[in-house]
Amino acid sequence: MAETKKGRQTPTQSVFVSQGDYDSRYQEAIDYYKRTKNDVYEWQEQLLKPIMAIDEEGLWQHQKFGYSIPRRNGKTEIVYILEIWALEHGLNILHTAHRISTSHSSFEKMKKYFESMGYVEGEDFASIKAKGQERIELLKTDGIIQFRTRTSSGGLGEGFDLLVIDEAQEYTIEQESALKYTVSDSSNPMTVMCGTPPTPVSSGTVFTDYRKKVLFGQSKYSGWAEWSVTEMTDIHDVEAWYECNPSMGYHLNERKIEAELGEDKLDHNVQRLGYWPTYNQKSAISETEWKELKVTQLPKLVSKLSVGIKFGIDGENVAMSIAAKTENDKIFIEAIDCQSVRNGNQWLIDFLTKADIQTVVIDGASGQNILAKEMKDHKLKTPTFPTVKEIINANSLWEQGIYQKSILHADQPSLTKVVTNCEKRNIGTNGGFGYKCQFEDMDIALMDSALLAHWACLSVKPKKKQQIRY
Repeated sequence: MAETKKGRQTPTQSVFVSQGDYDSRYQEAIDYYKRTKNDVYEWQEQLLKPIMAIDEEGLWQHQKFGYSIPRRNGKTEIVYILEIWALEHGLNILHTAHRISTSHSSFEKMKKYFESMGYVEGEDFASIKAKGQERIELLKTDGIIQFRTRTSSGGLGEGFDLLVIDEAQEYTIEQESALKYTVSDSSNPMTVMCGTPPTPVSSGTVFTDYRKKVLFGQSKYSGWAEWSVTEMTDIHDVEAWYECNPSMGYHLNERKIEAELGEDKLDHNVQRLGYWPTYNQKSAISETEWKELKVTQLPKLVSKLSVGIKFGIDGENVAMSIAAKTENDKIFIEAIDCQSVRNGNQWLIDFLTKADIQTVVIDGASGQNILAKEMKDHKLKTPTFPTVKEIINANSLWEQGIYQKSILHADQPSLTKVVTNCEKRNIGTNGGFGYKCQFEDMDIALMDSALLAHWACLSVKPKKKQQIRY
């Protein structure tokens, strides 16, 4: 009978304090875990060994350890093995997760494991089942584990020996500030973070930053392991499935992954192949900041329209937005459209001909001269071609307008999607910046046209009434 093909059992990328032979308490932890009647996979043993490595004084070699594995491989099982060992040794543990459902599920699983080991609730262990504040105490050792959802203040004033950060891709700086000192008083502390690479909706940055520092050798007493591809990979590449999913051949198989396949290549690469995008997932303009500027009805406008037109950097699309001043001295912006340049400029000309226009700004060397000539042919106002200095100023004023809440918008889905998934890029050598999209399937040209319209609207000086003196 042919042997079942297994996924890669060692990380594709890892950094450990010690290499080769070293003392580790992993085997004792595995022996405890096997009393639950569950099997331990080879890759789980291989990963537990460095996590539970100790130095000559019996202290953990890694005071912090992080690992990333694609979904449904059983990454949290590593944590459960470690936590069972810690409870058997009378340690105090805090197990945190991003969602209440995840935290509660871990509590239920740990309780089930103790029952599988032959422990009886009320005699061998005690539990508190309050959702979001669950707790288990092993009576013979006084070991305690608490299950919590993370907040910006949770954990303050408490002390633990082991801190577990599940769903670490959602771990924020504010949460880390509240939790990282909770293990400071322990004589032998350890923090373990486990998760997957962040997705576009992930709010955390700590996991990503920690990974970078460890891989570049900038963190002492820290370890890291991951199963991942280094670049975007064909989602039908079966060999990549085996390379990045260590539980292939155990509870995970090709049929299950085939059923997951869809149209979102990036999502598949992140979730199933462990791909770490090179951009910063946290948008330069947050969804919260943008939503605060939303209006539910059109405000009263007191100026003509300022138009911003942007030809994309790649020359494929052109976008147009408008802006106008409101009676409370704010600026309302609205995206008109973003179309392929193959559609021509007639849709732009049609709008400019019919609307009550005050000024038009066009940026993008790939199409601005052609559009300007067509505008001249239609006897429209001569547009402005902004300089690099003016573009930098426009980007800066856009950022200020968002922070100062002087911009208003109607929450158009297309514009909101681009704005809340962008990051800054350098322009020039004097600290100037622009924006770029975090994803290949979005075009920053739509937001660029909006900020150009905003800048044009701000730049128009109101006409002074003529005074006649006798």
